This record gives sequence, C-alpha cells and structure tokens, in this order.
Amino acid sequence: MRAQMTDIERLRHSASHVLATAILKIWPEAQFAAGPPVENGFYYDVDLPHRISPDDFEKIEAEMKKEIKANHPFEKMEVSRDEALELGKKGRLAALSDRGQPSKFKIDIIENIPANEKISLYRNGDFIDLCAGPHVMRTGNVGAFKLTSVASAYYKGGEKNPQLQRVYGAAFKTKRELDDYFAMLEEGKKRDHRKLGRELEIYIIDDDVGPGLPMWLPRGGAIIDELEKLARETEFAAGYQRVRTPNLARARLYEISGHLPYYAESMFPPMELREQLDSTPQQLNDSTKYYLKAMNCPHHHKLFAAIPRSYRDLPLRLAEYGFCHRYEQSGELFGLMRVRSMQMNDAHIYMTPEQFESEFNAVNEMYLNYFKLFGLDKYLMRFSTHDPSKLGQKFVDEPELWKQTEEMTRNVLKNSGINYVEVPNEAAFYGPKIDVQVWSVIGREFSIATNQVDFAQPRRFNLVYKDKDNTEKTPLCIHRAPLGTHERFIGFLIEHYAGNFPLWLSPEQVRILTIGDDAKLIDYSMSILNELRGHQVRAEIDKSTDQINGKIQRAEQMKVHTMFVIGKRDMEAEAISVRVHGKGNLGAKPRAEAIADILSSIKERRA
Repeated sequence: MRAQMTDIERLRHSASHVLATAILKIWPEAQFAAGPPVENGFYYDVDLPHRISPDDFEKIEAEMKKEIKANHPFEKMEVSRDEALELGKKGRLAALSDRGQPSKFKIDIIENIPANEKISLYRNGDFIDLCAGPHVMRTGNVGAFKLTSVASAYYKGGEKNPQLQRVYGAAFKTKRELDDYFAMLEEGKKRDHRKLGRELEIYIIDDDVGPGLPMWLPRGGAIIDELEKLARETEFAAGYQRVRTPNLARARLYEISGHLPYYAESMFPPMELREQLDSTPQQLNDSTKYYLKAMNCPHHHKLFAAIPRSYRDLPLRLAEYGFCHRYEQSGELFGLMRVRSMQMNDAHIYMTPEQFESEFNAVNEMYLNYFKLFGLDKYLMRFSTHDPSKLGQKFVDEPELWKQTEEMTRNVLKNSGINYVEVPNEAAFYGPKIDVQVWSVIGREFSIATNQVDFAQPRRFNLVYKDKDNTEKTPLCIHRAPLGTHERFIGFLIEHYAGNFPLWLSPEQVRILTIGDDAKLIDYSMSILNELRGHQVRAEIDKSTDQINGKIQRAEQMKVHTMFVIGKRDMEAEAISVRVHGKGNLGAKPRAEAIADILSSIKERRA
C-alpha cells in the first residue's frame, strides 16, 4: 500500500480494515489478501468457504457499525521481517487472534517485500493487519459507508492464482455525500448509453456482425454527420488540411512505425494476400501480409514524405476522420466505450522544435473550446511519461529524446495553466501523451480524447524538411484527437445529455404534429416541412390519424428536440405552435419567426 494518500483515501482504506474486522466477527476462518481504497470507496479480497452475497451485507454492515461505534484507535507497529512472518505463521495477520491456519496471503506478501523496506502492521481493536497505511486516527472517523457488491478476483490478478471474493463498498465523509453518490448512480442507470442508444434508435451491435462492431442507425448517422461538420469547420479555421487513407496496409508499414511488435497484441491478426493469378507457388512474407489499420499515423507519415518539404511548409497539419480497427479482449468490450471498430477525429501536426509550444497550446485551446460548446465544466489532462527501466521494451530506446520531449510538454502545460496530473509509465511507446478526462453533468468520469508527442516515428520514416540553412532536419509530430472517436464521444454525449441533445446535434431536430387530417392542414404542414428540409433541417411529419396527445407522447419518448404543433387556427394565422422537449409548450409564433429561430439556433450551435 502506498504511503501517500489523500484524506478521503485514508478514510476509505480504514473502511476496508473495518470491513475485514466485521467479516471475521461473522466468519473467523476468513483469509484476506489486499484491501485498498478505490475511487468512491474500498474493497477487500477474501478467501472464505461461505459465498458472500448481497443478502449478507446487512449483517456485515451491522458489525462494521459496532466497530466504528467502539472508536478504536488505528495503531501502527513496525516489526522485523522475522516477527511479521512468525505472526503470519500463527494466523495472526488479518485476524482477530491466533488461528490454527497461517495467514497464507499475508505471508506471500511479506516474502515479496524488498529486503530493505520497513514492515508495519496496523491494529484496530482485536484486528491486526499487515499494512503500510496510512489510516484515520480512529475507527469512529470512518464516516458514511455502504456495501455495494461482491465479485470474483484472482489473487494478484493472475488466472493461475486462487480465486477470491472481492467485497466492495462506498465510503464518504458524510451521509449526504454518500446519498448524493447513490443518487448519481441511479441517474447514471437512466442515462446508460447502451439503454438510450437502443431506445432512441442510435446504434446497434449485432451478433452476426460481431461483438464490439457498432452499426449506426440513421439517427446515429445524423449525430456523426454533425460532429464531422463541427470538426471540419474547426480544423479548417485552424489551418488543417483533410486527407483520406485506406483501412489496411502491408505489415512492412507497421514495422517501420514500430507498432509491430510494440502494439501487435492490440491489432487484428494479419491477412495473407496471394497476388499471383496463376497457381505458381508464392513466397509469403511481409509484402503479402496485410493488417487492418489500427491507427492513422503511419499513413499520414507516408503522405508527409510523398512531397519534398521545406521549413516554410511547417507546421503541416493533416486531418482525417479515419476508420480504425483494434482487437480489444471480449471481456473489455463495453457498449460504445470499448469497441473494435472506430472512427477517429485524428490529425498529425508536423513542426520544427521552435513551433512546438504554440502548436501544442493551439491544440489545448481547441480542446477547451469543445469543452465549452458541450458544457463540460470539469476536466483533467493526464500527462503520461515513460519508465526509464522499460526502454527498449515498452518504450522506444531514446533516453535523451524522452527527457527532452517530456520537459517540453511539461513546460507548456505549466505555462498554459491547464489542469493536469503527471502519471509515470503510461506514455505511448513513441513519446509522452496526454489523455483527456472529462466529467458529465452528473459527475461521471470519462476518458474521451488524447494528445501525443512523437519524436520516434518521424525518424523511423526518415521524414525530413529543408531548414533555413538548407540542411535536412527531422520534424516533431503531435498526434491529436480532441473529439476522440465517434463511438466513445457519442456514448459520452448520450449520457451527458441523457439523450436530450441540443437542437444542432439532435438526430431529429423538428417533428411536425398536425391536429387532424384536413387536406389543407396537411398541405400547410408539408410546406413547412419542405421549407425546413430545404435548409437542411432534420425534420419529419407525423401524418398519423392519432389524437394530438398521442403524437406528442411519441415525440417526447424519442426526445425530439422541437415539435411544431399545427392546428386549423395556426394555419389560418400563418403561425406555428412551438413545443420543446423538456420545456413544454412555448406558445404560437409567426411561421417565419419560428423557422428563423430554428435556423439561427442550429447555425450558432446553441446549448
């Protein structure tokens, strides 16, 4: 357990010890492995013949409350390795007393602690556990908690190790914070993009097509079109040039880029392409082996190299909503958030070292403008760096370039005032990267975009430009995808908006509802429909003979943004009665005004 924790992590870590204490009061034979704090709570892994279920939570919580009420202090004790092992052999670790069975998991943990590292125990009441801490002062400081679930987990995450029961709980300082958390979870269930994606006819995943391969229904296609239009306009204004590349390439391309072997396990298996028309035996090699494209960058590097470049051409910004395929493990697939096919808002910026700061800042500004447009008030950029001990394995073996580019990136983040945290050992194999975390309106966290610095691939592809002194130099490259992929970003937006998209992004922007089926009324309504569609508004008309309340109910269920309700009086007054989803009836407006409002709202991309 790491020694540095926030106050809330201390509380949650302490709650896991209280949980273990309570389980032992009920099942004294329980053996414990690890019990760390996690986001919003804690867990403890336990080996126990009894299968814990939610039916047991009430009695476990009752014992936890007794331990909290007893207000035992958390006492730290430093011991020698031999003393710790002796206690483990007696079964005294993660236990209330000596037992006939040794504390097998704790003994294994002790044996793997480095020889020069201190070993400490923590006691609360009768419970003693092997633990580096820290904890709150007393069990009475644990705060508000609730057990939430139980799952299976292999010891140390290894499939060959014993399978344990992982008991999860949520913990906060106050009951109000705990109640707010569970209210957020309930709201999250209602907003689940898998549920709303099906109900609102946005996308499907079909077994005959394959897991992780979403297909977009017309309503989903409309959202994609709007996001592409937004990216195209934004990038054009920022000096990007759009390109298109194929969805597969020879293995040789990915060997040059370094994705083979660094990234091979995330790519689909290769296809062997026999290009001989006759039956002559063909030697299969890297020129006949093709891979589905997992990333756009190698193709873009080839486009950079296709034309001689001068320093006057830089920065060169190449953008593409490229289609990529990645092999995600089946157990990791999740709706639109983890998929095997994706359309990525990708671009690669080639620049001189002197241009890096302004280009990197411009990319960050693009992120911030998008956040404002979509109403994202809370965000965090995770700056991922390399681990020097893994050069040549996980990361390309260029120690000086790693130091240089990480320092450049760090300085830009500091100077720009961007909210970021630094995370070691999570860089891309070719350079440092930034993963963008955002929070939806109900406080759920999503990872939606990435921004990567690349010093390796331009060299591997022999990319050069002629500098002012007429010498050849290698450009730096930034990989950036502010909108991430259509799949993940739309999944996020569905949950962020609860399916109630703003007018400009709504799959069905206007639905015309007629009161009655008089021929003149239908003609008037059709003329409004044609006018809207003439301005590229996604408008439909409900010509059914149902009562108006039924038509409104159907439109509300599909979260149609705006309803134009047309009755005889509206027709006679050349007017439209306007109704907006979630806001109700806004009253009658002159036809020209109602349509003008729609058009200006879409053009301005109002929230």
